[in-house]
Amino acid sequence: MLDRAFTEEQRDALQEVANVGMGHAGARLAQLLSSFVSLSVPRIRVIERDELPAALDEMLAFTDNVTAVRQGFKSDINGEAVVIFDGDGIREIAAAFGVDDVEGEHDETEVAYEAANILIGACLASVFEQLNCTLTYSAPRLIGHNIPLEIVVQPDTLQWSAALLLEVNFALENRSFRAHLVTLTADESIDRLRLALDELLASI
Repeated sequence: MLDRAFTEEQRDALQEVANVGMGHAGARLAQLLSSFVSLSVPRIRVIERDELPAALDEMLAFTDNVTAVRQGFKSDINGEAVVIFDGDGIREIAAAFGVDDVEGEHDETEVAYEAANILIGACLASVFEQLNCTLTYSAPRLIGHNIPLEIVVQPDTLQWSAALLLEVNFALENRSFRAHLVTLTADESIDRLRLALDELLASI
């Protein structure tokens, strides 16, 4: 479906924009944690609403419960970002932040908010700057703590019929930490994204 949604030139430009944005997020995390951060090549797909659970399961491959934070964003292009941490990820990121003892759901939630804010803010700021779009955020919200992956995003709660799915995973050197940043751009914004990519290509 991605081929039908974007031309080859638009798709290449979007991949490069995503690469730069995710790179900024990884660099920001590495700077704050004084640790090398590895990240995957961003994966981009256009999916129907009912395909989302299977797509996340295929991309993320978590076997244990997860903690997830979501944050909406608005500009000419609207959507939301979701950061998903594996079971050990919260404790690992807390240790990297210098929090020696994380006790209970409240502490883990605060760590999740802080890490999600770093990843979402750095990535989206870079992406939208490249697309010459202004950006505002809604308040972050905890989707759930120690929950099965399949209930992170439930299709019947979504208002769109299709979306652009962009995913990348982050890992910390010498730690078991893993986190995935997933952005969903609603179907009504895909046309605006195509226009923004065309303007970017014209400016090169």
